[in-house]
Formats: sequence, C-alpha cells, structure tokens
Amino acid sequence: MLARDADVLRLRTAEGEVSYSPAGSASPGDWITVVPGQEPQISLAFSGGDYPDPSSEVFRLPQARLDGLRVRARVLAEIRRYFAEQDFLEVEPPTWVRSPGLELHIQALRAEDGYLITSPEFAMKRLLAGGLQRIYATARCFRSEEEGPQHALEFTMLEWYRAFACLEEIIGDTEAIVSRCMMAVRGRAEALVGNRAIDVSPPWQRLSVREAFARWAKIDLLASESADELRTKLVTAGIAPGTATAWDDLFYLAFLERIEPALAELDHALVLYDWPAPLAALARRKPDAPHWALRFEAYVGGIELANAFDELTDAEEQRARFRAEQDERRARGLPVYPIDEKFLAALREGLPPCAGIALGVDRLAMLAHGAEELRQIAAFVGDEL
Repeated sequence: MLARDADVLRLRTAEGEVSYSPAGSASPGDWITVVPGQEPQISLAFSGGDYPDPSSEVFRLPQARLDGLRVRARVLAEIRRYFAEQDFLEVEPPTWVRSPGLELHIQALRAEDGYLITSPEFAMKRLLAGGLQRIYATARCFRSEEEGPQHALEFTMLEWYRAFACLEEIIGDTEAIVSRCMMAVRGRAEALVGNRAIDVSPPWQRLSVREAFARWAKIDLLASESADELRTKLVTAGIAPGTATAWDDLFYLAFLERIEPALAELDHALVLYDWPAPLAALARRKPDAPHWALRFEAYVGGIELANAFDELTDAEEQRARFRAEQDERRARGLPVYPIDEKFLAALREGLPPCAGIALGVDRLAMLAHGAEELRQIAAFVGDEL
C-alpha cells in the first residue's frame, strides 16, 4: 500500500496503481490482501516510521519515474524491431578492454590492468573485418568526468555499422529510428524538449559545420587555419577566447557559445555534417577537401543525439592519428592510453568501406518522454548507488 486518504487506499498491484475502499485499519507500507467491498486483510504490516521515507525504493521511484522506465523499454524494443527488419545482427562487444580509445575529450575509467569501454567501436570494427556486414549493439559505456542532467558516468550507447555503405544510409537509419521511437511512445513523429515539440519526421534538415559557423558565429571557418588564426577570428566575431590556445579548444568555445544555442532554437531535427579534419577522430577525410572530415552529428532541439563517421580504413593513417593523440594527451597532462594493436591489425587485414554511428539511448528516451534529466528514464543514477 502506497498511501491513504481518509477511507481510500492507493495500492500498487500487478495491474498498476489503483484506488481501493474501504480502508479498514491498513496503513501506508502494509502488504494487504483485498476482496472487493471488504476491509483489507493485512498480510505484513510495515514496521518502520512514516512511509515512504527517503531511503525507500517507493520514494525513489514515484509513478512518473516508473512511466519513464516504461518509455525507455518501448524505445529499446522499437530499436530492436527496426534492426530486425533491416537484417542487422545484434552483437555483444566487451565492456572491459586494454585500450579505450585516444580521443582528447573523452576520459576513460581504469579497471584492473585495462579500462571500461567508452564506446564499443574498436570491437565492432574488428567484427566487420571478420566478415559481418550489418551489426548493432546496445552497450553499457563509461566515461569519467561526465556528470549532469544529460550525462552520466555509465550510460547506454546504441552503435551500428553498415559495411559497403556511406553516411547517407546511416542518416536514413537515424531518421527512421528516431521518428519510429517517437511514434511508438508519443503517437507522432515529435520529440519533446522542455515544453517544445521538435519535428523529427524524415527527411531532416542538413547544414555543414562551415555554414553553421558562418550563419551563427559570423566566422569563416576553413579548418586549415592555424590556432592563432582561429583565435583572431573568434576575437573579430566578438567571442572572448580566454586562455584557450589549442585549435580544438577554440573551435568548441565558439561552438558552445554561438552554434549550440542556435541549434536549440530550431523546431526541427538537424544533421550537422562535414566536420573539421582536426576533429576527425576515426573518420575519413573528404577526398576532394581534405581539411574536412566525413562526419555528422544529429541534433534534436539542441541536444546532441548521435555522432557518425564514414570510417577510416587505412591502418597507417590511423596509427599516425593515434600517436598524435598520445602526444597531445601527454602535452596536456591527460592520461595516455595504449594503442589497440589488434584493432590496427584488423584494419591492415581489411576493414571494408563502411559507415557507423553512436547514438545515446538515454537521450533518445528523454526526448520521447519529455524528460529534463537522465534520472527520469534510468533505473539508477550515480547518487542512488
């Protein structure tokens, strides 16, 4: 029994929460057996104080949060339904690895003599090299220094890959998955951000990073300028660079100050494509414009939902990038992670041309539920453990 209001009880049953009367002598927290029209029989009386108290699971999981968990389950079911229709194979990548990746802005959690994964990317690409062609995973991932309303140290990432495919097909998957999940939960292809409905019906609008900087930051971003040149462009545009001196830090400073707020004002989903090569990570450079990378990010109501690459398949170029990232980590006083030699061996063996994407399941469920905090659609968050 959850609560009592005079002669009416609020009960949690196998059919959900219901009201019942007469109340008899039952008190909140009691386990009771009821027969319609009769006073309840107390099977097990609650022996504590006021119920529910802040330490109880009922207090931690009010009805609204239980609704959020049901939304999350429907989102996951719709994801699996889509991939089954598209003839994808679900795989289970490892959670513990010897190398978590080397991207500068992602910090890993140490575990024994290895790390918890920040992404299942390396393992999944090895499966592509081994002969699989359409694969997906819903993986538990871990990133240090990521806490907030939309961030958690532990989170669920949906990652999928298509061999012998390009980013256009991944964009199509993304549009379909997001719109279908909204339809499954909300009955229409709209996400809810705060009190705003965001149109996610395909096709999504598209904008290059360079166009976004020109439109909203008044910066002509070339992706080939030096850090000093980019710093001057920020100052000219009225953006104070502060102590930032590295190219990537300057880029993200302008992005956070001018681009993200503008994205948040849009009432439709957006694909932001062609990212600067210094931020290429594991993406191929554009063959006809090598200062730019074949990468896109998907935004819904200003929320970054997914990050996709036309995948780099050249083992030597990938090694050179890893070494450069190690050097930069060392220079910035960040942990220096080992290079994943088995991943590079898979590239040498022959990773097929492919494209892949990582999408935040927690954020997708938040958009479907209209949640403002990740805890509204998660069973547990850090301070509850």
